[in-house]
Amino acid sequence: MRIVNSVPVEDTFAEAFPMTATRVIVTAETIGWARTAGQAAIGYAASVIGCDAEAGIERELAATDTPDGRPGLALLFFGFSRDGLQKAVVNRVAQCVLTCATTACFNGLTGDPGRSIKVGGQLRYFGDGWQISKLLGGKRYWRVPTMDGEFLCEESFDTVKGVGGGNFLILGESQAAALAAAEAGVAAIRKLPGVILPFPGGVVRSGSKVGSKYKALKASTNDAYCPTLRGAVKSALPEGVNAVYELVFDGLDLATVERATWEGILAATRCPGVKGITAGNYGGKLGPHHVHLHKLIDEAAG
Repeated sequence: MRIVNSVPVEDTFAEAFPMTATRVIVTAETIGWARTAGQAAIGYAASVIGCDAEAGIERELAATDTPDGRPGLALLFFGFSRDGLQKAVVNRVAQCVLTCATTACFNGLTGDPGRSIKVGGQLRYFGDGWQISKLLGGKRYWRVPTMDGEFLCEESFDTVKGVGGGNFLILGESQAAALAAAEAGVAAIRKLPGVILPFPGGVVRSGSKVGSKYKALKASTNDAYCPTLRGAVKSALPEGVNAVYELVFDGLDLATVERATWEGILAATRCPGVKGITAGNYGGKLGPHHVHLHKLIDEAAG
């Protein structure tokens, strides 16, 4: 057992898995309209168990940091395949960004050669033949006429092999204590580049295990960590733990996920009422990326 800020951390690992990722830059005349488009585009993208993608707002961008000199957002999208990711991003940009007042959309990554997805190259057809393409600096952009002017979108968006499912669990003496610690962990992780927390508010109450008694389900409630089932199942909850929250995050690479794990744990364990930290370890059934909690602590100490 290792101790961080007087909180015991279990000797286990978070089990994460490979995903394909892309970064979408959304700009608008004001940061308010960029937020409106970005928040709509990442809606219902919490888990690929039931959604077409996992997505979140990575950060806000000043006008000096965007391709068209306007304020904007960087969004990260993750999917299990490049084809699936393209479909999700095209649909979401079409329904939530193209439709939003004054917006434009750009590729935000330099990714793997030959592994781009077509976004503007698909959305251009909305122009009904009036769309115009421009080649600038080796990149193709499409200008699609709209009723407020035009929608500008880059033709292709680069992708990289990212990592999904980074996680850790916060064991609290009460719901309030566990939630406060979870919120602190979320705040710390959101400061990092290249990572998102796709669940609502960055916090997961419905942690899951692999499989179910019902054959149609890929995942079901993590009963070992449900306080109301203590005594009815093989509980993993120590005495005095009455609520558990999980933080789940996706990163553009494994190093980013490892840093997010450590920064999140460090922030969460500074909060009163935290009784322990553990992680979603599924015995190798879920993914090949294993983020060992004690290794992170030892590296930080070193």
